[in-house]
Amino acid sequence: MSIEIVPLTQADIPSAVDCVQKAFADDPYFRWVFDDPSKFNIQRNAASLADHLRYGISCGCPISVAKVTRAANETKSDNEIRLPAGTVVGVAWWYSPQAPSLPQTWSVWAQDWLLSFRQLMNNIRFFGRGGLNVHRYWIWKEVQKTAHDAIWQDPRGYYFCNVVGVSSQARGMGVGKKLMQTVMEKADRENMPCYLESSKGYPNVGIYERMGFELVKEIECVDEGDLYCMTRNPKTKE
Repeated sequence: MSIEIVPLTQADIPSAVDCVQKAFADDPYFRWVFDDPSKFNIQRNAASLADHLRYGISCGCPISVAKVTRAANETKSDNEIRLPAGTVVGVAWWYSPQAPSLPQTWSVWAQDWLLSFRQLMNNIRFFGRGGLNVHRYWIWKEVQKTAHDAIWQDPRGYYFCNVVGVSSQARGMGVGKKLMQTVMEKADRENMPCYLESSKGYPNVGIYERMGFELVKEIECVDEGDLYCMTRNPKTKE
């Protein structure tokens, strides 16, 4: 199975949403904020994810997807995973650096309001938030903000890895690393630091450490929710 890393397009959003939902089905944070499986509405969750991805595209966020690709004359071995060409098997959504001293741009401000409106319409359409525990969500957001305030000391800002997920059918093939490298190499060229958070210590922390990240803060939230904060300094070519 051959994989290519390409920027997310509007046409990719449904497949990207499906990939993210499957990749994070067993994520500790996901299970923590959607704590009652009987109330979880997968369609409501998909609509929310789609709106967030549209927001990311409109704001110029570096969002990439990993797609299955195959040349017309390429043969398949008997033991190869068979997925149609164009299948999205990985998603990486980053935010570009934003200096805290600079005001938010008008376009991003407008997109923030548009996203809020779309979420309001989703609440009406699906009769609620699809099982999201709002209290826990805001606990997590406050913990996240506290971590950012303590760690983000570079006045230029950080490349922030918001989401990275790989389909179970493509794990162990280096897809996640390829998705990460797209922005990490850009950060290196610009001499910019990177930042990410993981709600899963093992094996994620070790994987990110091999990519050059360093665990700088581990936060224990209430109700067993943990946050592993990691930074990566830019690498210079020797």
